[in-house]
Amino acid sequence: MLCDRFTDATFAYQGAGRGFDWAVLDQLERWVQGARQPDLTLWFDLPPLLAAERRGSARMPDRFESQTMDFFERVRDGYAQRMAQAPQRFARLDATAERSAVWAQIERVLEQQTWW
Repeated sequence: MLCDRFTDATFAYQGAGRGFDWAVLDQLERWVQGARQPDLTLWFDLPPLLAAERRGSARMPDRFESQTMDFFERVRDGYAQRMAQAPQRFARLDATAERSAVWAQIERVLEQQTWW
């Protein structure tokens, strides 16, 4: 199975970003998915200011994307916390790089996982 969001996003956005209790999120996660976790999570790590600059050159931000930089810094910290809890399943990609360099990082990760 491949998906673009999983409970890591819930912990990052609702937990870290909005301050929702991580213990409650943890309990909900266990109820819903048990011990099931992704085999691999690709985290495209990008400082929020650079993300906003890139997005601004492509389109107007929507209501969600218009959150404060502080919110997105907390979200980024939330992903870092999730990665610290399960480093074996995370690949932190340097999304500040050019598109081709980011793709090369993805290829390396997939090769290491013998998925490529």
